[in-house]
Amino acid sequence: MKITVGVSARHIHLSEGDLATLFGQGYQLKPERYLSIATQYISKERLKIKGPKGEIGNVAVIGPPRPQTQVEISRTDGFTIGINPPIRLSGDLEGSASATLVGPAGELLLKQGVIVAMRHIHMTERDAQELGFQHKDFAMVVVKGRRSLVFDYVVVRISPDNTHTEIHIDTDEANTADLRTGDEAELLHINDKKVRLEQLINMLDDRQLRILEQSLSSIIAEEKRRVAVMEDILKLVVK
Repeated sequence: MKITVGVSARHIHLSEGDLATLFGQGYQLKPERYLSIATQYISKERLKIKGPKGEIGNVAVIGPPRPQTQVEISRTDGFTIGINPPIRLSGDLEGSASATLVGPAGELLLKQGVIVAMRHIHMTERDAQELGFQHKDFAMVVVKGRRSLVFDYVVVRISPDNTHTEIHIDTDEANTADLRTGDEAELLHINDKKVRLEQLINMLDDRQLRILEQSLSSIIAEEKRRVAVMEDILKLVVK
């Protein structure tokens, strides 16, 4: 099944109290663009994130406010500002990384709340029923192309608010697979009740890996031979 890709750049969710600290008492976020999850929007407001080694400016704030402030950055962003946030699902903030947020009305030291978002799929109830997925199952998603890969351990999040099924990845993951928002990938009908890619790899012993390597080498050699034949034919046609 083909599903849409959504690339999540660094962003911040604010609590009501922290919104007031950073922008002023009674301040209301101003929606700029609504997201694929219709209840959320990118606001016009921007903040700065500061760490021990650097800072990142112009970071988008996502509305509406939440019970807890949450900062989602990539692993590369963490290197830039000198912190090592854990890979977590949204809302799982206990013991996560610390950073300082800077707004027009003040600064706020977050003792925890900075994470690298775990890749996940927002799945419709209908697709979940048809494909046999339960909430918080793990899925595999295959990306084709010149940077083809398999995203394994993709958490499935099922909700009546989901209007379509979409995988969300961060910018590091997107760059690795040469993906952009709106691209498509293939969702495999495999969940954590069946088998994981890691298990498949571990099932192969050294002999089987050598056989697989030889098979792939043969396939590549045959493809190169076909390309060479086509090139020879084209040269004859041109003459």
